[in-house]
Amino acid sequence: MSPAPHDHFRQHLLALKSELSATEATARDAAKPVELDQTSVGRLSRMDAMQGQAMAMAVQQRRALSLRKIDAALARIESGDYGLCSHCDEAINPRRLDVDPTTTLCIACAEKSEA
Repeated sequence: MSPAPHDHFRQHLLALKSELSATEATARDAAKPVELDQTSVGRLSRMDAMQGQAMAMAVQQRRALSLRKIDAALARIESGDYGLCSHCDEAINPRRLDVDPTTTLCIACAEKSEA
């Protein structure tokens, strides 16, 4: 893959990383432990808060996974392996990379791994 597409994907990945990092900083409060204070919060309200906390933690885990995938894709760009399938070493279609710039599999290998 020529340097120009690498720059396009690098910029796309850096923008995604910046967006996720900004969201992570503002979402930390939602994942904080729910305090047990029966005088100010009723049982159902506390259960709702705990459910909200669990959902926030799940979102935080998905965000962390996405950030790791982005960092791995940026490392592949630096090493020159970006855009190559990790299974068959064939080029990954740039349109596929536009949809998910962190993908490591060509469509044929991705379909095989799902089966």
